[in-house]
Amino acid sequence: MIRLAAILLALWGGMAAAQGFPRVAPPVVVSTDAPTIRPVTRPPPSPHAVLVSLRPAARPQSVEAAAHERHLARLRGQVCGDIAIQGGTLGEVEGPGACGVSDAVRVRSVAGVALRPAATMDCRTATALKNWVNRGAIPAVGTEGGGIASLRVVSHYACRNRNNASNGRLSEHAHGRAIDIAGIGLQDGSEITVLSGWGTSEDGAQLRQMWRAACGPFGTVLGPEANRFHADHFHFDTARYRSGSYCR
Repeated sequence: MIRLAAILLALWGGMAAAQGFPRVAPPVVVSTDAPTIRPVTRPPPSPHAVLVSLRPAARPQSVEAAAHERHLARLRGQVCGDIAIQGGTLGEVEGPGACGVSDAVRVRSVAGVALRPAATMDCRTATALKNWVNRGAIPAVGTEGGGIASLRVVSHYACRNRNNASNGRLSEHAHGRAIDIAGIGLQDGSEITVLSGWGTSEDGAQLRQMWRAACGPFGTVLGPEANRFHADHFHFDTARYRSGSYCR
């Protein structure tokens, strides 16, 4: 009897499985204890912290005012329409005979280099002198003695003949188209002179570099090897020739 009951029970279970009765799934436990994400707090800035700006600090007003005044002074002192040529306007300079200068200027400095003394010339000569200082004199001197400070002028406008002769053709000096330079003053007070430096190894190379650089800006360039009249200075003038600059 017991065996029969067991058999019947087994048969009933198989039939239930075959008929697809659902099985009860175990309950799913959902956790509500998820971690809380908190933002990281930054400490408050220190009262002693220094804020760094990429913008440059403004210059004091006194410095800006002084720089502005210097610029205005240079504008007021410019001649020939070039701020790099400082001096004063003379206008028409009439001399005896054929001497004289049209639209003459009195030049005190060119390219920041002083003329000692100031020189009278026309604007074409002043511009040529400025170009020579920039391209010839300043590079030749370099940083020696702190750099170039001045030019020692021994002749500029003068109503005279060539080489100061009693007769003959008028010099370009008589028309304000020439300037003679005997020395190059340096910032430390020393001087490179044409007379004593031309034949030396120390200053000779610099002076020859200056002499060569003048060929082009000027039409005539004469130095110690031209003749005895130019043993102690450079003669530069803006006369023009069909064959180009005359340099000796």
